[in-house]
Amino acid sequence: MTRSLLLATAAAVLVPSSAFAQQAQDDTLPEVVVTATRIPAIVEDTPGARVIDAATIEQRGAVFAADILADVPGLSVTRSGAFGGVAQVRMRGATPGKTLVLVDGAPVNDAAEPNGAYDFSGFDLGDIERIEVLSGPQSSLWGSDAIGGVIAFTTKEIDGLRAEAEAGSFDTVRGRIAVGRANETWALGGYVSRFDTDGISVADEANGNPEADGFENTTVGVRGRYAVSPTVKFDGSARWSQSEADLDNGFPISDNADRSESEQWSGVARATVQALGLEHQFSVSGSDIERQTFSAFGSVFEADRQAYRWQANGETGAATFAFGAEREESSGSISTGDSVDLGTSSVFATGRYQVSDALSVTGGLRFDDTDDFGSKTTGRISAAYELGYGFTLSGAWGTGFKAPSVSQAVCDFCFSSVPFPTLRPEKAEGYEAAIGWRSSDDRIEARATIYHLGVEDQITYFFDTTTFDSYYVNIAETATDSVELEGRAILGGGFDLSLAYAWTDAKDETTGIALARIPEHAGSATLGWTGDRLSGALTVRAEGEQRDTNSATAPVRDGFVTANLNAAYALNDNVTLTARVENLADEHYQQVLGYGEPGRSGYVGIRLRY
Repeated sequence: MTRSLLLATAAAVLVPSSAFAQQAQDDTLPEVVVTATRIPAIVEDTPGARVIDAATIEQRGAVFAADILADVPGLSVTRSGAFGGVAQVRMRGATPGKTLVLVDGAPVNDAAEPNGAYDFSGFDLGDIERIEVLSGPQSSLWGSDAIGGVIAFTTKEIDGLRAEAEAGSFDTVRGRIAVGRANETWALGGYVSRFDTDGISVADEANGNPEADGFENTTVGVRGRYAVSPTVKFDGSARWSQSEADLDNGFPISDNADRSESEQWSGVARATVQALGLEHQFSVSGSDIERQTFSAFGSVFEADRQAYRWQANGETGAATFAFGAEREESSGSISTGDSVDLGTSSVFATGRYQVSDALSVTGGLRFDDTDDFGSKTTGRISAAYELGYGFTLSGAWGTGFKAPSVSQAVCDFCFSSVPFPTLRPEKAEGYEAAIGWRSSDDRIEARATIYHLGVEDQITYFFDTTTFDSYYVNIAETATDSVELEGRAILGGGFDLSLAYAWTDAKDETTGIALARIPEHAGSATLGWTGDRLSGALTVRAEGEQRDTNSATAPVRDGFVTANLNAAYALNDNVTLTARVENLADEHYQQVLGYGEPGRSGYVGIRLRY
């Protein structure tokens, strides 16, 4: 970790939506609040918490979730192809299935994916108000799938008319229109987004693969709320998307005619009632995914999840708390076409106590009873202490678990002459400490974090080269140790700077080999500027080399440095012209070994607001 590497890498991950408006007025950084903790918490006091909001997404010119999540320290985003290639997130070294993804509170992980992981490739950000990232074991809050952490998306409430259009390299066209009405009593709005590109070759063109692979994505959504009275309110949202992507497969990866289609939706309906001195929330959420691959070995997989939740929030004196109960049910298809059902019933409680003006303590406890794999109790405790002179010391310890996925539960794609092993839920323990600093004039803030995450009984697909038996087994034990550095500053003259860097040592404890697709060094830096009419941001992102599989002889993907430039010019209050250039230096690089990424490319557009 050298000073030059830190300054050459980094990321804009914490600037909240009100930040840029406030900068123009008083040049200060506002306090950011995270809500995926079930009780609202200040980011500076919450280890592992980060917020990306709509203003930051717009400043960066990010189109899909994978475009911006890679800049969050502790997250490794792997994308198997630039447009429409499977994009998965590894949080704190944990495998992709150990990141829980929520959309307006609805869990959307793919139950039919072998590890239960979510594919971010077609997740359009046009309707997203904020992204909250909670790193580290969060099972005490959200149960299974949250060993690495949680990524929670919140959609926008629309008031007025919004439209935008963009065109550029690779015959790419993108459009979005949203309309809605909102007041104190009710709100209702909807939107449609469309993205279409001829793309580049999914297989790296430098390896002799000239065929362009296209990608199409459509996203439609609706969101509304209605206050019956000051004590009774209803709200809900629904989101549907459909994608078609040309693929390249094989060993090695090469041009072919393979393609995939996917369709997914998620939605939530919620009632909020003030009663007995508490705020009660009753919600029902659901998600459904269907994905089909057209190839020599084509397949169709379907999955759905439902969650029924009651949560009560309250406050008394120096204590803020929440407790409740949940029932989650999921089903997913396997290679035979059969559908497998899993379910979990849970109770939870979390609370924060303000011991003094300087010290706060937060704790949580959860009991999960799975239908097929027994029960598990998880907990988390954290504390934050204001040391004075702008410094805040915080720390956390927590446990997590993950029940076997649908594929693992029935041992899909397994072949064995002996009975398959009985699987146990994976379990984890993590702890971290952070020191943060905020200047007295609220223009600069920084945070340094160290953490450890250990996962035991990790489920691995095992293949015996002697007997040719293959099956899932609890065999692996992994550990991740890391240092994360991040900061942001208002520089004056309309300029702002955001930095982040992560050194990550993730390895298989049974073999000592570095875990696949997690670079040891990663980070980015964003220099933004906001004027009366012109605004923009230059982002430089870098990753070190990474192993492609969990094998001692695995090939290694080279490190890279790329830069993106995004700009906007406001003609008036209603019309803004936009332009962005990706891969400014025309760097040849790969996020995943064998898969191509675009060279220098440019896009221009227009944005309308009424």
